[in-house]
Formats: sequence, C-alpha cells, structure tokens
Amino acid sequence: MFKRFVAYYKPHKKILIPDLISSFLIAIIGIGYPVITRSMLNNWIPNRNITFIIIGSVSLILIYFVRALLRYFVQYYGHVMGVRMQADMRKDLFDKLQKLPYSYYDSHETGTILSTMTNDLFDVSELAHHGPENILVASFTIIGSLIYLMFINWILGVILIGVIPLLFIITWHYRKQFRNSMRETRRLTAKINSRMESSVTGIRVTKAFTNEQLEKQKFDNCNNEYVQVRGQVFGYMGRYFSISQFITDFFNVIVLVCGGLFIYYGVDSFDLASYSVFVISVSLFISPINQLITFMEQLESASAGFERFIHIMDEKEETIQQGNKILDTIKGDIEFQNVSFSYNESNQNVLDDVSFKLEKGSVLALVGPSGGGKTTLCHLIPRFYFLEKGKILIDGNDISEFTLQSLRKNIGIVQQDVFLFGGTIKDNIKYGNPNATDEEIYEAANKANLTEFIEALPDKWDTEIGERGVRLSGGQKQRISIARIFLKNPPLLILDEATSALDNATELLIQNALNELAKGRTCIIVAHRLSTIKNADTIAVIEDGKIKEMGSHEQLLKNNGRYKQLYDLQFRIDENRIIN
Repeated sequence: MFKRFVAYYKPHKKILIPDLISSFLIAIIGIGYPVITRSMLNNWIPNRNITFIIIGSVSLILIYFVRALLRYFVQYYGHVMGVRMQADMRKDLFDKLQKLPYSYYDSHETGTILSTMTNDLFDVSELAHHGPENILVASFTIIGSLIYLMFINWILGVILIGVIPLLFIITWHYRKQFRNSMRETRRLTAKINSRMESSVTGIRVTKAFTNEQLEKQKFDNCNNEYVQVRGQVFGYMGRYFSISQFITDFFNVIVLVCGGLFIYYGVDSFDLASYSVFVISVSLFISPINQLITFMEQLESASAGFERFIHIMDEKEETIQQGNKILDTIKGDIEFQNVSFSYNESNQNVLDDVSFKLEKGSVLALVGPSGGGKTTLCHLIPRFYFLEKGKILIDGNDISEFTLQSLRKNIGIVQQDVFLFGGTIKDNIKYGNPNATDEEIYEAANKANLTEFIEALPDKWDTEIGERGVRLSGGQKQRISIARIFLKNPPLLILDEATSALDNATELLIQNALNELAKGRTCIIVAHRLSTIKNADTIAVIEDGKIKEMGSHEQLLKNNGRYKQLYDLQFRIDENRIIN
C-alpha cells in the first residue's frame, strides 16, 4: 500500500522536491536561534562586543524573514501538491467506477462510494502534503538539536535520549487501537453519507408517507453510533497524548534539576550561559517529538481512508472477461444456447437453461409475471452481467469475443427505471449521440412526441430538468429516454417496459414511433401490457426463469396455455377499469 501511495508523488516532483528542500531549510534555521543565543551569552555580551550583538540580531531577523518566505512556499505549494494528488486519485477512482460491472453496484451503496471519493481522499491529500515535510523537519530537528545538546553537555544529552524509547513504546501500544478506531470511523462516516443520500433522494416518498420521524430516527441511530466510536478515538487520543506529554514534561524537569545541580557542584565546567541555552534548546528537541505524536492521528486517519480507496481500486473490472474483437456492425441474428444465470451462486437460477433463436429484423416480446427473468435476459445481451453457463450469439459469434464498448454501441436500451442526468432537456437527449447535430436532436425528439411539450416551455430545449429529472412527469422522462434511442439509432433494440409510464393517448403515438423504429432492426420488448405486443413476430412467456411457450399472438391463443391465461386475465382487468 505504501508503494502505491508514493507513486502518486511522481507526477508532482517539481513541487515535492522544492517543498522538501524548503522544509529542510526551515529545520536548519530553527537550530540557528540557540546557537546565536549561546554565542551572545558566552562571548558577545560578557565581552561587550556591540558589533557582533547587532550583527547577530540583524542576522536572526533576516534568517527569520527567509524562513517566513519558505513557510509560505511550503504552505501554499505543499497544499497545491496535496490537492493535485487528491485530484489524481479521484480521477483514477472515477475511471475505475466506470469499469466496474453491474454486480458491484448491486451490493454497494452510492453514499459509501461518494464518501470514499470526498472524505477519505481529502484526508489522504492532507497526509500527502504534511507527511513528508513533518517527517523530514521533525527528524532533522530532533537529530540536529540532540547533537547540539550533546555538544553543550553530553550527560544531559544522554538523559534526553531516554525519552525516545519510552515514547516509541507508547506509540506502538496505542497504534493498533488508533487504526481500528479510524477504520470504524470511516465506515460509519460512509454509512451516514449513505443514509443522507438515501433520505434526500427519497424525500418526496418520505413526505408522502409522513415518515419524517422515522427517517430522523434512522439518521440519529447512525449519528449516535458515529459519536460513540469517535468518543473511543478521543479516549485513546486523550490517554496517548497525556501520557506522552507527561513523559516529555518529566524529562524537562529532570534536565532542569540536573543542570542546576551541575552548576551547583561545578560539574564539567557547566556554566550558567550553557545551562540557559540548554534549557532553551530542550524545547527544540521536544517540540518535533510532540509534532510527530500529533501527526500519528493524521497518519492513521489517512491510512484508513487510503485502504478504502485501494479496496475499490482492486475490484475486478468488466474488462477482465471481455473479448478483443471489434463489433463494427451487426445484422441482428440472436441465439441463446442453454443459458443459465444467477446473481449469487448460492441462489436459485434466475434463468434456467434458456434457448431460442431470433432472426434479424424480427421482434421478440417477453411476457410473464414479475420476477420471471425477462429483464435479466435483456441485461445479459449487452453483458451487464457475465454468463456462468451457456452462450449468447450475435450473427453466429459469441458475444464474449467482442469488446464491451463495441458490443454496447450496437445496442439501444430503454429501461423501465428511467434515469436522467441533471442538466437541460437537450443535453439529456444528446446523451444518445454526443456528436449529434441540433437537427438530429430535434428529429429524435419529434419522433418521441416531445416537440410540442418542449416548445411550450419558457426555456424550451434549455429547460433545466433538475436532479434525476425531478421537474418532469414520468411520461415526459420516459419520452426523453426514448428520444435518446432514436438519436443513437442502433441495429438492436431492447425495450424494457418502454411505454409503461405513458398515458393511453401518448402510448399510442410512441408505440407507432417504436414500430417504425423497429423496422429492419432486431427488437426485444419486455411488456406487461399484452395489447402492445400483439404484432410481435414471436412472443415468449417466461416464468420462473424458463420459457414456458413461444409463438405468435394467434398461435399462443390457440394453444390455450399460459399466454392465454395471462391475456384473458389482463382483458378482464382492463374491462373492469373501463366499467369503473
């Protein structure tokens, strides 16, 4: 993990190297004050050398001015480097998310993913900035000040060395507790974000059911759990910092007492000036140790965040099982050969030994009760999920031989659950073909029966639809999704309840448009309203993951089988609606 973290520094060497040099110079300048102080107390003041006193004072001011400039550089460019590294990680994470399969998003919440992209990577960027300079400055200052203190009085220097192993032992003792607590903190932060994302997204449902108090209770449970874990973290921190600080204070007292005794007994020509400088310089030795102690919290927090980042980056991608052939164009012959599929190996198959052939340019309608496997069958054609058993062929070629991008470019999908992006109506239609001209966009909208609705809006095509199209009705959102497919103009169409959210009048217009679009193309339609698929070339009844029967509308009615039962049931339901 450390190597992968360090690798993000490589593109930013031009900032990192000057930043480290500046930090190193800051550490050197920090040692200059006690050196000049000792010279003043031992030589310049006793000898009344006013010239050296002035030169030394001016030199300190100039040196401190230089240090101020260096600190500005470290603060500004160091943070810039951290932000750029964060941007690199965020870009890599976003690219990774685009490559993960459908199954990943089936089992991971959006809020948790967003928490990693924001909170976790922010802490990592702070470590990226402060980590190298803190370690470099603190290490050099500790070693440099210790050498200087040993030069003043080696006995007191040896006494000070004793603080290091004690602090190391304490740090090692609390480190595991810190790390486990930080991991749990990260998990709960993601849980809170996920809870927030779910509640805000579903706020209209919450209000409709007057369940505001229930949502508040759910959030409070997450929030209280987070507070409890953070309390544990602060408990560890309090004990760790208090013990560490006591040890450094204790050694300060020992140095103070021992130095006083050395002067009292005249040990090793230890005079008052050396004693004063030594006491001043002890803080120079202790401060970076305390700085490293404080830095440990940041280190553990960022490490926990980077672990979550790496966990996502190491997920298996879709591309692992894709072929290398490019599917330029397809005729449209589709064949399922003994296809079985389950979302989890321990569960019952969603599809069980499904086989059928569909000739190019023909229309296949999939009907049957909910949960029978119709939508799953459609999702397997563009390889949203990977087959464990059987084959799917397009024009006689196994779809696993093709790259996912070239395969999906030839397939147009209108899904039952319409998703629109924040932006304008025009932007969402253009999503079907980002290179489309305005004329092509207008034509696609017209075919989807959208033009009259759009032209009546104050901002027309530039109307903002809100998050997920919240400002539009269900039928309007569905028609925009259909317009996207018109614009994409693929040779293979998959319509998963494409007209489910439309009123009867609009449904008839869209159905006619879809029929026109389906001419000369292979089309698979999932439908619950059987009246919309009477003219399909083939109708397949899917139930419990199996094809119960196949044939044309007339053939299936004559068979007096499952399709006839579904058709009669729906006819009675529709008849009752008309009467009522």
